[in-house]
Amino acid sequence: MQAVSKLIFGPTQEERVKKVQSQLRSEQRSLDREMRQIDQGSSKTKAEIKKLAKKGDVKNAKILAREVVRAQKQKNRLSVSKARLNSIHMQLQHQLAMYKVTGSMAKSTEIMKLSNQLVKLPEVSAAMRQMSAEMTKAGIMEELMDDTLDSGVLGEDEDEMEEEAQAEVDKVLYQLTDGKLGQASTTDHLPDLAIEDPKVNEEEEQQDMQRMQAALDGLLRG
Repeated sequence: MQAVSKLIFGPTQEERVKKVQSQLRSEQRSLDREMRQIDQGSSKTKAEIKKLAKKGDVKNAKILAREVVRAQKQKNRLSVSKARLNSIHMQLQHQLAMYKVTGSMAKSTEIMKLSNQLVKLPEVSAAMRQMSAEMTKAGIMEELMDDTLDSGVLGEDEDEMEEEAQAEVDKVLYQLTDGKLGQASTTDHLPDLAIEDPKVNEEEEQQDMQRMQAALDGLLRG
């Protein structure tokens, strides 16, 4: 009987939500892999910068330092996106709990907002559109609007990057070369850029994710 019902009416709200949750976990794992690859690539790049500094090759050292800056910005975007995926997952968990009590689910403005933000990220855009379609069918959100594909919010404008990046490049060079390159006056708020072990400390990563999630939830509620 259930098979006949599914054939006629399609998956239930609960089945659609659980399918989306599975996809969300898959996308989070994918972002984790990309962030690890960024860390590994950055570690190699930082080591090469030190070699170039010893040779006095300032031009190429600056080129590589710019890549380190870009990689960190990309990792930050992926990390925020992972937190947003996790926030949707938790919101869906709440929807499932409500479904067991009331037999229905309600539209969520938070899920809609997060989905609109995530669909702008190239790494998860296609998957997010699929998941959004399922959540729309489940009655949790409205259809995504076409203007969510406005590419202007995907990242910094190139001119803006040119204006802001040089100070960050100087910071990277100064720290990685023990002050031989870059500017000492720009290192006040420089994060630790020492070469990292490519092995990810899962416990620290989980703590970081929890702090980021709390911050994100606070912004959304505000």
